[in-house]
Amino acid sequence: MKKNYLQHINNPDDLKNLNVDQLKDLAQELREFIIDVVSVKKGHLGSSLGVIELTIALHYVFDTPRDLLVWDVGHQAYPHKILTGRRELFHTNRQLNGISGFPSRKESKYDAFGVGHASTSISAALGMAIASRLSGDDNKQHIAVIGDASIAGGMAFEGLNHAGVAKSNILIVLNDNEMGIDPNVGALKQYLTSVKSDQKMQKNIFEALNFSYNGPIDGHDLPTLIKTLKDLKQQKGPKFLHVITKKGKGLKQAEQNQVTYHAPGKFDKQTGDLLEFEDLSEPPKFQDVFGKTLVELAKKNEKIIGITAAMPTGTSIKYMLEEIPDRAFDVGIAEQHAVTMAAGLATEGYIPFCAIYSTFLQRAYDQIIHDIALQNLPVIFCLDRAGLVGDDGPTHHGVFDMAFLRLIPNMVISAPMNEIELRNIMFTAQEQLSHPIAIRYPRGKGFYKDWQKPFSIIEIGKGRMIRDGKDMAVLSIGTIGETVCTVLDDLKSNSIAHFDMRFVKPLDKKLLNYISGKFAKILIIEEGVLQGGFGSAILEYYQEQGLTQLKIKRLGIPDEFIEQGSVSELLALLGLDFKGIKKEIKDFLND
Repeated sequence: MKKNYLQHINNPDDLKNLNVDQLKDLAQELREFIIDVVSVKKGHLGSSLGVIELTIALHYVFDTPRDLLVWDVGHQAYPHKILTGRRELFHTNRQLNGISGFPSRKESKYDAFGVGHASTSISAALGMAIASRLSGDDNKQHIAVIGDASIAGGMAFEGLNHAGVAKSNILIVLNDNEMGIDPNVGALKQYLTSVKSDQKMQKNIFEALNFSYNGPIDGHDLPTLIKTLKDLKQQKGPKFLHVITKKGKGLKQAEQNQVTYHAPGKFDKQTGDLLEFEDLSEPPKFQDVFGKTLVELAKKNEKIIGITAAMPTGTSIKYMLEEIPDRAFDVGIAEQHAVTMAAGLATEGYIPFCAIYSTFLQRAYDQIIHDIALQNLPVIFCLDRAGLVGDDGPTHHGVFDMAFLRLIPNMVISAPMNEIELRNIMFTAQEQLSHPIAIRYPRGKGFYKDWQKPFSIIEIGKGRMIRDGKDMAVLSIGTIGETVCTVLDDLKSNSIAHFDMRFVKPLDKKLLNYISGKFAKILIIEEGVLQGGFGSAILEYYQEQGLTQLKIKRLGIPDEFIEQGSVSELLALLGLDFKGIKKEIKDFLND
């Protein structure tokens, strides 16, 4: 008779009523539960399947939430969420008004730190540990669970460097599965492999940093995990536990194809077979347009270099890595390094295309200003996932880039309206650019199946009129302009003109002067923050020209963090979908 322990686990205290053999049964139930839900609702699968035994052991041994448990990135936090009172809500994971796909302090007292970007856990846990020491609470435990991809990030090493001398009670658990989203890269990966193969190494890097090193141990062996954690709980000071896990553990397909099953979409929970496939008759994803265009350009221009930070599949740099591996680089979770490495390449006459998600480029802001823009180096930043990204939520929405980049001197910012314009601005950038440029484009599919057209130069800083009108002008930037086109086609009005501005910086001042001279009403639409964004740039320009009589309205992202939901749901909530834009245009025209 099948036992059912999971339905009785409402918090970690309930775990402590089970013996080790019962915990093993619970682990299998938990694994099946996650597979059942994610197969239908989608989400991050492989990472969570790999840490089920580790999660159970941590909550079994430690006194959470008094003991503070920090998960790095958070892709692997599903078992944690289910065991800490969110089992009945788990089906709402990553959905509008549902629970977050990542740990969130506002969601649960068991989520000690909100995460979504990598390599933060050690610093956060150390801060908590120092706070406990200063408060005289020396018995509180502070645990950071970090993957072998995340621990290679520079911030993680900064945390390790300090934690080793901080004299605080911290345990770092290295979840070593040899995978990030894509396979891990770099010398540290090679080092960890050597540690696993030669456990008698006289001195390892973590001991050299003053940590008490333990392991490697099997991360799926519950008795060993529990015994080891109990022993470590009694030790003071900085401790390090090296745990070996299998990403996708318990689902054959997820174990064998770990990249795809990191977040596989819907799948058959019995066989593991995917149920969603890319429709090749549809327009391609923007990332694939970028990746294939980059290869096309690189084959003609031997100076082109491709760079990504742990996202070769997500950015489609994988195509260049496959076809021209000597000139394509995955540097791991190291956005700062990626940017400054690109700067170094540019000083020697190479043309680096640095493909980084918009939200992750935030991590290299100083390098953009100091190493790129200050020296006016022509690095080409390709910002994937610009705009709203959907169910990953506020840690991943790429809505800040236009605002935080446009204030940097020497920076050119382009937002192509479709994949054909994306190809052409990439072609233009590698042909004649003398400044750094950021090219932003969204997650998901483009608009045209016939996108591989001959290249043409786009004049830097020049917008274009898509349709003329007599009463009102709509100014759009980026792919939201395609929605504007659809709305205006539906309205069939000769009163409304539409301009695809193409560039946030430099602004097309000649075109803006034409617009202000002809139209008293101007509606500006962007899929980025209103505070300091594209519309702000236009308002500043018109104010400088003394054109205060213009009636201007802006649509965009308000001054708040946008939660998770499908892109279509979020656009509708913000009034940036077809229906919302149509209403705003009609209301503004008739106002």
